[in-house]
Amino acid sequence: MNGFLVPHHLIDGGILGIALLLHYFFKFPTGIIMVGLSIPICIFSSINKKEYFFSSLQGLLVSSLFIDLLVPLRSQFFIPQLASALIGGAIIGVGVGLMLRYKTSTGGTDLLAEIISETFSLNIALVIILIDGIIVLACLALLKLDTFIYSCIAITSVGLITSLIKGK
Repeated sequence: MNGFLVPHHLIDGGILGIALLLHYFFKFPTGIIMVGLSIPICIFSSINKKEYFFSSLQGLLVSSLFIDLLVPLRSQFFIPQLASALIGGAIIGVGVGLMLRYKTSTGGTDLLAEIISETFSLNIALVIILIDGIIVLACLALLKLDTFIYSCIAITSVGLITSLIKGK
């Protein structure tokens, strides 16, 4: 995220996308914002999917910590927007996919997508792309058109790679 999405002001969907948007406009630390925004979803999961709650809370805290610790990566990679969207999305997708495969998450909308996917027997990639797409679409008025398009490419990459890594 720090090495590929942030340098081009791309956003991911979900809680991370909202946290990135708040970072771009107000310079808030992305990881801390993720924790604050994820608390309601963690509470929801503790009621509906208790087995996910503690591992998701741990995943949220660890991923948020590393997002804020790895801020120096923002100035280390100099690649075009398309490559950044694809690589950044793929890396995020690998992380999300591995976490979901082992019944944990970052506690954000990925957890919500997992619950929706299991409840309605939907493909997790489709649910993630839909949730993330709604968030990116809601930000359309705040983004330049090219940033919006590359952000859509990133979320599609996240969803597809998540689905491949998570498996059944």
